[in-house]
Amino acid sequence: MKKITTLVWILLLCNTGFSQEVMLVTYQDIINNVSGKNQTIKMSEQDVLAAKGEFNQTNATLLPIISVSHTALATTNPLMAFGSKLNQEILTQTDFNPTLLNAPSQIESYATRLEIFQPLINIDGIYQRKAAKAMFDASKSQFKRTTASIKLEVYKAYMQLQLAYKTVSVLELTKNSAMENKRIANNSYKQGLLQKTDILALEVRVTEIDNQLQFAKSQINNISNYVSVLINQNTDTILKPTDSLTITVSDFSEKAIPENRSDIQALQSKTKAYEQLYKADKMSFLPRLNAFGSYELYDDKIFQGSANGYIFGAELKWDVFEGSKRIGKVQKSKAEFEKSKIQLQQYQAESQVELNRANRMLQDIKNNLKLTSFALQQSRESLRIRSNRFKEGLEKTSDLLVAETQFAQKQLEYYTTIFNHNYALAYLKFLLQN
Repeated sequence: MKKITTLVWILLLCNTGFSQEVMLVTYQDIINNVSGKNQTIKMSEQDVLAAKGEFNQTNATLLPIISVSHTALATTNPLMAFGSKLNQEILTQTDFNPTLLNAPSQIESYATRLEIFQPLINIDGIYQRKAAKAMFDASKSQFKRTTASIKLEVYKAYMQLQLAYKTVSVLELTKNSAMENKRIANNSYKQGLLQKTDILALEVRVTEIDNQLQFAKSQINNISNYVSVLINQNTDTILKPTDSLTITVSDFSEKAIPENRSDIQALQSKTKAYEQLYKADKMSFLPRLNAFGSYELYDDKIFQGSANGYIFGAELKWDVFEGSKRIGKVQKSKAEFEKSKIQLQQYQAESQVELNRANRMLQDIKNNLKLTSFALQQSRESLRIRSNRFKEGLEKTSDLLVAETQFAQKQLEYYTTIFNHNYALAYLKFLLQN
């Protein structure tokens, strides 16, 4: 009884492990989910928001700084005690008594202060603001390129899923054919027309197909999990495309990388940002002009204001020399600016090389597609002839197995070439996409 119970639990666990939900999907379904759910896109979006926050901080270069404070103190310090009474406008003639001036009683003072600081002329701050704006633009361009690259990866994964199902379909048909040939061979063996080695060879072939079929089904699970991760959904669901892998037809005439491609625009904006930072560091040698003002309320009771006063003015400040700090900053920012220009030129050159390579790769795959299609037709015809001859006892088992294996291989090669062709085409579009 105990053994039976254990066996039941094992069967239940096996059924639980292998009973996975299969969900039909289209490429458009996945793409619609990618934009709002993909984690990489979400992180890139946060980079844009962070850059926007950095830019908004530079509003302090133009807008005033306003603060409100309330201070409470108690003192017997002669100077502060006299000043507190003066601020509260409660000085009397007796307060000028030297004895009271030198040893005053404790006095309480409560001050409410409204302060305003308004930048007027800060040339270096203006250039820093321009640099922050350029970095914000770069992050937006990079976000656009990141989204496009994720969509390309989704398209590749979707086609891999289609290819995996095609592989399973080919192997299942091949297995059916092999089982039929095995049945015919068994009948011939019983009649003494075949040897035992022929039967064993067919059994080995069926086992090989079973192993390949199991691997192909595992690939469906792996790719389904990867697609689920891309769209940030449940990774236990097995996805099945509603359409099959077919050849995508399209022609391109562009031979040069577009200047307004988003990733190139991102680098251009970064280069502009480094240029503005370099100018800002040079402008830090100039003086700054700022206005300031405050309005104050004083009383000997908290949150009261029987006495008041104000201050306003302007400050022209020039830091003439700070050791070699500013000189070093200018040298560093200039080097970073020059480096960014070199990086931009290098990236544009590498992008053009990549485009040329993608064009050649697409052309090579197109040629290979014709060859694999022709080879598939030839292998299909060869298998048909040998199968008919085998049924009549006119063909060797080894020759039939070779023809059957070759036909399965040519089918898989053909569908793999279709996948490579479609991806090469999509990658070329990606390289030319703005």
